Amino acid sequence: MKLPRDLSGSELAKLLERFDYNLNHQTGSHIRLTTERNGEHHITIPAHNPLKIGTLSAILKAVSEHMNLSRDELISELFQK
Repeated sequence: MKLPRDLSGSELAKLLERFDYNLNHQTGSHIRLTTERNGEHHITIPAHNPLKIGTLSAILKAVSEHMNLSRDELISELFQK
């Protein structure tokens, strides 16, 4: 599945709320999210607009591994309406 090319860091943070990721804190241009679902997990997202595709891919890989989902399942859950 193809990743969106125009997604900002803040938009991704909002989308990840579906997986119980909540804003822990923000320092400068980096957003720190934490979830307690499936054990504690932290991710840092740059608040850039747009996110570079490699950065977005790495973040989604970390989230999918933590949530025990395939990358495609996670992408369809986040970006399909």
